[in-house]
Amino acid sequence: MNFSEVKQFQVKPDRLEEFEELIKNIAKEQKTKEGCKNIKYIKRFYVIDIPNPPREITKIVKCVKYYSYWEFKNKENYSDANNWFFEKYSKQLFKLLIMPFDIYLGYNLV
Repeated sequence: MNFSEVKQFQVKPDRLEEFEELIKNIAKEQKTKEGCKNIKYIKRFYVIDIPNPPREITKIVKCVKYYSYWEFKNKENYSDANNWFFEKYSKQLFKLLIMPFDIYLGYNLV
C-alpha cells in the first residue's frame, strides 16, 4: 500500500506569486525523493454550486487555499522526504501563510 500526504496551505493574498514560484521549485525537488510516486499542487479556483456546475471564486476574503498531494511507496520514504521538506522549506513557506499548513496522512485505499 502506498503512503500519502495532503497539505492545505492558506496563503496571504499579497504573496500568491511568491508562493506559486516557490512551490514550482519545491515540486521539482520533491519528485526526486526516494520512493516518491507522485506530487501534485492545486489552487482552489472553484466552489460547488449544486445543481449547477462549479462556480469560479471571484473574491479573496482572507486567504487563497492551495493543496498538495504527495504519494510514496512507504511511510519510511515519506518520513525521510518530509524531514528534508521541513528542514529546507518550512521557514520560507511559513512567511507566506496566514497560519501553519494542515497535514493529513494515511495509506491509499484504492
